[in-house]
Amino acid sequence: MKKWIRITMISFLVVVLAIPMACAKQEKETTKVRVAEVTRSIFYAPQYVALSKGFFKKEGLNVELTTTWGGDKTMTTLLSGGADIALVGSETSIYVYSQGTNDPAINFAQLTQTDGTFLVSRKKIDHFSWDSLKGSVFLGQRKGGMPQMVGEFVLKKHGIDPHKDLQLIQNVDFANIANAFASGTGDYVQLFEPTASIFEQQGKGYIVASFGTESGHVPYTSFMAKQSFIKNNKNAIEKFTRALYKAQQWVEAHSAAEIAQAIQPYFKDTDIQLIEKVVNRYKQQGSYATNPILDEKEWNNLQAIMDEAGELPKHVDYSKLVNTSFAKKAMAK
Repeated sequence: MKKWIRITMISFLVVVLAIPMACAKQEKETTKVRVAEVTRSIFYAPQYVALSKGFFKKEGLNVELTTTWGGDKTMTTLLSGGADIALVGSETSIYVYSQGTNDPAINFAQLTQTDGTFLVSRKKIDHFSWDSLKGSVFLGQRKGGMPQMVGEFVLKKHGIDPHKDLQLIQNVDFANIANAFASGTGDYVQLFEPTASIFEQQGKGYIVASFGTESGHVPYTSFMAKQSFIKNNKNAIEKFTRALYKAQQWVEAHSAAEIAQAIQPYFKDTDIQLIEKVVNRYKQQGSYATNPILDEKEWNNLQAIMDEAGELPKHVDYSKLVNTSFAKKAMAK
């Protein structure tokens, strides 16, 4: 009897001691991944859902998120080793590749599939027509960036030459565009949310059109990493993509109100009702990609828009800068 008691006690102690050892092993196996996002935006809701709902954590990833404010800065951070993964416009990978790099940035997971900007008028217009822009002062986005290229693409689609039919301003830094418009520059401005809706609330401007609706599907923002990082960290990329896909599916299945609650910690200075309004607007126009696959049709549409704007250095084959293997694997599971 005593023998069985000793065996039971030993077994108990083994189990008790094994628990902290297992936890320590699990903590040890957590992989740190540094992500640089081009801006902090409700447009990137699935990313914040993946963080707030613990989808990355469940995959054993410790995601360290940094906002780098601008495409050039974000890509520089990635290429210099300041980040492992970048969330930025896919056009930046084409610019880098065209410069002859030996370690290109590879798009492995798409986050948004439309433009995220809106046309805001200084004056309230009951019956908006794109012809209203002719002869106006249009405060656009930075030259060479996706917002500006999509803006010009849409204007041309409606028979407006952005360099002849209106006064186009595109030399204002990304972070200062909204302030410039609020200070009196321009009759129209191209803005992201929630700034566009905030301007409406404050009576500083009025949303009259969506560039995302007008331009069609395009790989507007995607997660990318250097080719060498992907090669050496396939497991981390696979886990990251799987967590992202879970978040994309969660966003697709839940209401704007539920999504707003989930991402509010990343927008503490923004009213929850405004977040909900913006999320709903993006959901309605299909801006959030429902899976991480960047398809070839979208890739070609991107280059067509770049070419139309005179910003395409050279055509780059889909297979050169897009890797969908991780996305497909994530969806298969």
